[in-house]
Amino acid sequence: MQDQPPYEIEIDARDLRCPLPVLRLQKAIRAAQIGAVVKLCATDAMAQIDVPHFCAEAGHALISSHQENGTYTFFVEKRG
Repeated sequence: MQDQPPYEIEIDARDLRCPLPVLRLQKAIRAAQIGAVVKLCATDAMAQIDVPHFCAEAGHALISSHQENGTYTFFVEKRG
């Protein structure tokens, strides 16, 4: 397992299909303080496309992402 950055919020979106993982991420980011890091775990392969796209469009930072044993893990920092 890769090193993880510290995070404040964890979202377990495993077994949820597109667009639910990104919608859960969006909801958590909206409620978080600027600078908060959210960890998202998803099993839907579309998350590999959707999460970076969401971050780019909304102006948040995708700190890291990786895939292990069929689970995609993303760390996203809320930006202002």
